[in-house]
Order: sequence, then structure tokens, then C-alpha cells
Amino acid sequence: MIKKIVLLAMFLMLPTLVHATWNEAWTARNKVVVNAATVTEALTAVPVVLRLHSGNFDFTNANADGSDLRFIAADDKTELKYHIEKFDALNELAVIWVQLPKLDAADKEAHFWLYSGNDKATASADSKATWDAHTVAAFHFAEKALFQDSSATGLVASGEISVQKAALLGEAAVFTGKPFVIPTNPAISRAAGAGYTWSAWIKPASLPQSASLYNQSDAIHLKLDGQQLSLHIGAKTITGGEIKAAVWQQVAFSMEGGKASIFVNGIEVGTGDAPVADAASDIKIGDGFNGEMDELEIAKVARSTGWLKLAASAQGMDSQLLKVEESAGEEEEGETNYIGILVSSLTIDAKVVIGILAVMFAISAYVMLQKARLVSSTDKDNHRFLTRFHHAGNEILALDKDAHFPNASLYKLYSAGLREIHKRQKEGEVLSLSGASMDAIKASIDAELVRETQRQNSGMVLLTIAISGGPFLGLLGTVVGVMITFAAIAAAGDVNVNAIAPGIAAALLATVAGLAVAIPALFGYNYLASRIKNITIAMQIFVDEFVTRVAELHGK
Repeated sequence: MIKKIVLLAMFLMLPTLVHATWNEAWTARNKVVVNAATVTEALTAVPVVLRLHSGNFDFTNANADGSDLRFIAADDKTELKYHIEKFDALNELAVIWVQLPKLDAADKEAHFWLYSGNDKATASADSKATWDAHTVAAFHFAEKALFQDSSATGLVASGEISVQKAALLGEAAVFTGKPFVIPTNPAISRAAGAGYTWSAWIKPASLPQSASLYNQSDAIHLKLDGQQLSLHIGAKTITGGEIKAAVWQQVAFSMEGGKASIFVNGIEVGTGDAPVADAASDIKIGDGFNGEMDELEIAKVARSTGWLKLAASAQGMDSQLLKVEESAGEEEEGETNYIGILVSSLTIDAKVVIGILAVMFAISAYVMLQKARLVSSTDKDNHRFLTRFHHAGNEILALDKDAHFPNASLYKLYSAGLREIHKRQKEGEVLSLSGASMDAIKASIDAELVRETQRQNSGMVLLTIAISGGPFLGLLGTVVGVMITFAAIAAAGDVNVNAIAPGIAAALLATVAGLAVAIPALFGYNYLASRIKNITIAMQIFVDEFVTRVAELHGK
């Protein structure tokens, strides 16, 4: 029985593996569903960010550096361009950018596939190919590439900034008033009247403050004045948008022809006519700014409102654009395997605790089964022996010759007394027992009663351990699991409910396991304790009855 339970526990902990349609060398496949409700207009070559965590992806089934990850279009044939901003297998967190060829609000079943599980695979990520042709700069501010542009332009910036590891997406840049400088390059120069878009996520440390978020030779200048944005193009100023302190928000501006607009979180907050101006110098970012900045992007085109809205929605903390399903097979069946989600989200400590609880359950189940058999057979044989004893009359010392009661505790007491009586009986003489002999006989029977009581109660302590220890072990697994989940979320800066909920729900599974061990053990213990108590009382009564009958028949 113990082996069956352990095997069942191991089976539940196995990762969900499916046959790979695209390539059989990859053993695991997850369906990534695109929420069309967040798309407001048809878009092409859109880079979207995919957050992976313990709640939606099995990191144990992927290579430690994510080199085996592949993203395949809905046709399960076409490989999608992607690059990895962060992949932390230890803390089970990843930030990955995938270029979707097309996004359309009318496509209610839009999805793509995430493949993993090939330890022989080599990395195929390509950051330069992930961005569309209009993107000329994209800074993730990753710890290992703080000043490196991930777009095809390959710019290398400079400045005095540091890294914040727990940020919007992976790491972010921390500004302390000193500018981040992007050197002059034809790719970021703007010809008069040409389309141009700049965007970034900012998190001011405090407000109000006066800072220059973007400045290109004063021809194009985006400022933070107190709590409001202002875009200065030549002598023209456009204002709008209220910025909040200690909150991530996307700010952007776009220009084309003689028109310019300011956006906050994808919403246009200010627009107006602007003079046609050239700009072909260094770009200074964050001069005088105190706070954090992430995902700085520049495009040589005026991005549409739909594009900026999607970027703000997809990259934000509470993004609902992409949802990773547990596995392709489960989705095709139309049912969600919630137990599978919980098991796949378990942290190592929770698995260890649940493993210990599984062993405790097996032991307590074994003890309850064995004790139930013991008390049942003891009760049955006790009843048979007691009936025989009551009908023995004056022949109570001859019951061992005509009957056999292997499981009767009363018969064992009887046998102990009979042995002492036989020691005092001389052959050929009438049995006559003195008071001292009767005391010795009773002492021998009492000793056997104690031994028999111990035998009946043996193993019951294991049930009390399961009753008291099971819930506490489960609670320990839950608390540690919740701590690890929050620590991992803090490290990644990803606090949306999809990242938190699976980890916490899985951690609670340890408490459920503890209760599942304790509750049956509690019922079983109370039932068995009551049966054993009745057997013990019957033995005590029999001792007095037997000694009294012997003294009456054979006492001096």
C-alpha cells in the first residue's frame, strides 16, 4: 500500500509532456493564447512580451538558459522571431519578446505555441530580428547589457545609471539626475516632417520634480514639469498628462509632418500642431530625473494610437494580452486541469513537505488497517472464550484442553493465571491455594494484562503524530511556498495576478495535504481508541472474575 501511494505521488509530480507536432525532438508544448479584446486595430510585426513563471511554465522541463525555447505560429509550422530578455531557471522567471506577424481584434482564437524540452537544442534567439523594421532603438536596461540597444541598429549608450533588479520587466535603469546619452547616429536622426516615436516606462521616485525625459539638441524636448508632461518642438509647446509617483507608467510622444502628440499609458493626453524640425544630434534621456526607467524604444515612424495602446497594455504589470495554457492536449479537450496547474506550480519545499505527508499518510493508513483487524479479531475471540468460560462451571481450569482462542486477550490472561496455578499443584493432590498463592497468581495475570494492553495500543502513537504533525507540516510548506512566490515575484518585478495566484494556490496544496493526513487519522484514532478501551475494561473485569472463581473453588 505504501508503494502504491509513493508511486501515485511521483506520477502527479511528473511534468506534463505532450507529443510535439512541430518537431518530435521537443517533448513539451504549451499553447499561448492571445487575448484579442486588448487589440484595438489590426497590427503587423508586433513584438509582444511574454512573462513566464512557475504558475504557467514548467522550468524543470527546459534548459537552464532557455536555449531550447521555440515559438511557433498557430499553424504549428512557422517559427516566430524572438529574444530572451531574462531567463532565471533557479527562481523560475523569464521575460521573452516574441514578434507576432499579425494581430487583429477580429481573430478571437489567435494563439501560438511555446515548445521546450530538448537538452540538445542550441539558442536561436535573435534580438535584432524581433523588432520591426521601423524600430531603431530598444533598450531593456538588462543588468548584463545596461547600455546596449537590442534592435538591429546596435547602439551603445553611455551615462551614470545603475540597475534595479525588481522592475517592470526584468531589470530597469535607476536615474539619479544624470542623463543617459544615446550617441548621434543616422538611424535616430529625424528629417523634417518625417515620422518619429519615442516611448519609455518611468517610475518617478517622488513628485513634483523637474526633469528632461528626452532632449535632442533642444529641437525636440520632452519635459516633466512638476507632475505634468510638456513637449517642446522649436517654439511650440504641447502639454498634457498627469504623472504619478512610485508607479510604473508609459510615456510616449509621436510626430509626423506638422503634428505631434503626447501619450500616457497608450492614451493620447495632448496633441497639437508643431513646426517641422530636423534633429540629428545626441539624445539625452533622464537629465534631472530621479526614479526608474524601463523599455525605452525609438521608431522612425509615427506609431498609431492602437500600437501604443497595445504596447502599454502588453508590457504593463497587469497585462492580459497573453495567457500560457497548461498544455496543448488539455486545451483541446476543452477542460482545465486545475490539479495539474497546482502540481506544476509547486515549489521544491512544498514537494518535499507533500512527499513527507504522503509517507505519513501511508504509515497511518497501514496502522489503522492493522489495528482494525486486531481489535476485530480480539473482540470476536474474546466473546467466544467468555461464553465458554461462563459455561465451564467447576471445570474452569480445563478450558485449555478443549478449545483454542488465538486472538482472545482474555484467553492470554487465563493462560497466564493457569501457568501459575499449575506451578502450585502437586500431582495426585487436591489443589488448595493459600492467600499468598492467590496474590501471586493475580500479580502474574495483572502483568499479562499490562503487556496485552501495550500490544493493543502499539502503533497508536503514529496516529497521534499524524493528527498533530500533519497540519503543522502542511502549514510550514504553505508559508515557505508563499514566501518563495513573493520573493520570486519581487525579484522579477512582475506582480500581476496571473503570476501570483498559481504559486499561492499551489502553496496552499501543502496545507490541504496536511489536513488530508490528519483528518482520517483523527477519525481512525478515536474509533480504535474506543474499541481498545472496551477491550481493556473487559480484561480488567475478567481478571477479577477469574481470580474470584479460582479462590472460591480452590482456596484454603
